[in-house]
Amino acid sequence: MKPRQIRLSTTPSPEAIAELRLGDIVYLDGLMYTAREGVYMRALEKKANIPMELPAESAANFHCSPAATIRPDGTFNMGSVTATASFRFAKWLPEWMEKSGAKLIVGKGGMSSKDYKEYFVPNGAVYLSTVGYGTGALLGRGVENVEAVHWHEELGMAQAMWVLKCSKMGPFIVASDLQGNCLFERENDRIAENLERVYEGTKPAVLKRFGETDDRTDEVIG
Repeated sequence: MKPRQIRLSTTPSPEAIAELRLGDIVYLDGLMYTAREGVYMRALEKKANIPMELPAESAANFHCSPAATIRPDGTFNMGSVTATASFRFAKWLPEWMEKSGAKLIVGKGGMSSKDYKEYFVPNGAVYLSTVGYGTGALLGRGVENVEAVHWHEELGMAQAMWVLKCSKMGPFIVASDLQGNCLFERENDRIAENLERVYEGTKPAVLKRFGETDDRTDEVIG
């Protein structure tokens, strides 16, 4: 079945989030901010005041590092917007979502259904994943303007809190829902059902490197 395509506000209503299904393709409109370990540690561990009205201005937290610079006149030059792996920030997310009211966590790779159930579900939030790799330039096209860059002197450009005005920014894929289901785990389970059939009739490897096996159920990455 062809996935649905949805335009979603970065300040979504509870009803709009509840309508999202695993595998939906989402494009975002409105303000989105970047926040990763530097912002989390400054706001949560050092108790600094967050320089935005959250979630009124935005409920969408993007795990990324924009390829951008600040010009001498204070304007911004931004090309691509490349997502980074969200599992690195999982330990901060429960407190961040409670403090910021974030409902959309956007990034790369996602997390496990256990994380979604423990961290996201109690806060009414979902995870949106980038689609494939090398999409930084594509996502950059959805940025109408850089509204502000907070804490860049304290944290550096990569860790700063960038505020991006977006118009049809995406595509992103809905990777979790309000029940804590995980798209990647669901699809992995479906693939695993037919894994033995894929390798039926194949001959065992003649030469093996250390640790390699012909047991197709013995996966290195689960």
